[in-house]
Amino acid sequence: MDDLLDAETVAAYLRRIGVAAERAPDAAFLHELQEQHLLSVPFENIDVHLGVPIRVGSAAVAKVVHGNRGGTCRELNGSAMPALLAALGYHVTLLGSQVFLDGAFGFPLAHTVIRVHCPDPWLVDVGFGRDAPRFPLRLDVRGPQADPNGVYEFVDGPHGDTDLLRDGQPLLRLDPRPRTLEDFRPALWWFETSPDSPFRQNLFCTRLTDDGRVTLRGDRLTWTDGEQREAVVFDTDAQITAAYAEHFGITLDRLPTPSGRTS
Repeated sequence: MDDLLDAETVAAYLRRIGVAAERAPDAAFLHELQEQHLLSVPFENIDVHLGVPIRVGSAAVAKVVHGNRGGTCRELNGSAMPALLAALGYHVTLLGSQVFLDGAFGFPLAHTVIRVHCPDPWLVDVGFGRDAPRFPLRLDVRGPQADPNGVYEFVDGPHGDTDLLRDGQPLLRLDPRPRTLEDFRPALWWFETSPDSPFRQNLFCTRLTDDGRVTLRGDRLTWTDGEQREAVVFDTDAQITAAYAEHFGITLDRLPTPSGRTS
């Protein structure tokens, strides 16, 4: 992980996510930071479809803070958010995890998450999309943990791993060994280059809202508000560009290619 962020960058980051002021690094502030990050910074893979490499370390921080962009889990969980937390006085560790998909857990280190001690151990995830909890989860608690995004539970997995369930269904398998960004580079290369990569097969930009979520996939915008769900398919590039700006604060001088048109 890069050196600690300077005071000016920390202040700019907090403004970016709508946090009024720095506070003591306790669990209550950690909850506020995760929620505000999810509300402000989208989980998105636009750069993959623009032919721009996924950024890590200080480049990812600059993308989020000064570029008003979001990013993938390596950019958000692996770089920007842990840098902010460390600068605020939290003890942070990167962990690797497998994602449960199509009835089985995928390959190791596919997803990066953050373990935070303050002083109890918490799981922080701001780069996973709709299935992630709104608030941090206690890693040392066995039993249901209620969250606005579902009921989560950690259970013991094989070989010392820990499985995270959401509403009783497997979600992630966490490896407890501390990791560095370098450990994730092979997985990052696969996500960027493999034709089987979900990042290359799908174009997405999604952000938590107060009462639901807003997601843009190609030319299709979907938003939920409580139990209500609505969607619209755009007809022109200008409408898609405007949607990125209106719903995610992202200004693009060109749209990702392919555009992901559903029509």
